[in-house]
Amino acid sequence: MTEEEIRSAVALAVEALREKNPMAPSITNTVTQDFVANAQLAVGGSAAMLYMPDECESIAKIAPAFYINMGTAMPFYAETLPRAAKALHENQTPWVLDPVGIGLASLRTEILKQLKIFKPSIVRGNASEIIALAKLWELIEDVGGQVRGVDSTEKVSSAKASAIELAKFTGGAVAVSGEEDFVTDGKEEIQCAGGSELFTKITGSGCALGGVMAVYAAVASPFIAALTATTMFNLAGIKAAAQAPKPASFKVNFLDNLYELKSAEVAENFRVVGSFENLFNGLFRSGYEN
Repeated sequence: MTEEEIRSAVALAVEALREKNPMAPSITNTVTQDFVANAQLAVGGSAAMLYMPDECESIAKIAPAFYINMGTAMPFYAETLPRAAKALHENQTPWVLDPVGIGLASLRTEILKQLKIFKPSIVRGNASEIIALAKLWELIEDVGGQVRGVDSTEKVSSAKASAIELAKFTGGAVAVSGEEDFVTDGKEEIQCAGGSELFTKITGSGCALGGVMAVYAAVASPFIAALTATTMFNLAGIKAAAQAPKPASFKVNFLDNLYELKSAEVAENFRVVGSFENLFNGLFRSGYEN
């Protein structure tokens, strides 16, 4: 895509979401449900938090987009997540996968193995999670990296190859969150700077980002949805950190800034460098790795 096309698509996604107000139901970490829902609402989407197998499967058949986060691995998720993902795949519904805590226990591993065939539209995670998922799905070999709870032990740069292979496999997009985020569809490669280190001082910023990607996936392609959500988080994070340099007030100001961002403002928050690499402008480094 040309620079003009990328800018136009991002701006259109911001406007379309606020106009259409689509719902992207979420199966997400119980600790972060409130933040995920409020972030989805702030950008113009609608939210619903789910977890029961039959409920998730039924709503997955009619929702315009969906978010699956592995954060709280309940025993019944062994049934819930594959059933929901299968329904999404069969209905060609865009959905976002966040493989939080991959490798921590056998339940997560077995569920994620099953989700491979249903090919998520967007995969979002920190560097360690993206590397681990690409390895679990046998898309790369001989890679290192460990996951420490929901935190990354790897730099974003080390996960680029894994992200590209995941995107090529799914036919969608992959977003790696960290000090400098990376978004790819397997062809385009974009590095995104911005946000604030205060993202590491609050719970659920990564989960909220995944939820926002999901609502954007209801109105835009996976690549543009992941890119738009990442750009908005970085820009809102910059503004919130300038207004409120402490965690609690930062979180409130962050949601306010998400709500107030203009489409043109979001679309102008990056510049294209060369024909293959895109670099987002930003005053602060982002830090939402959990």
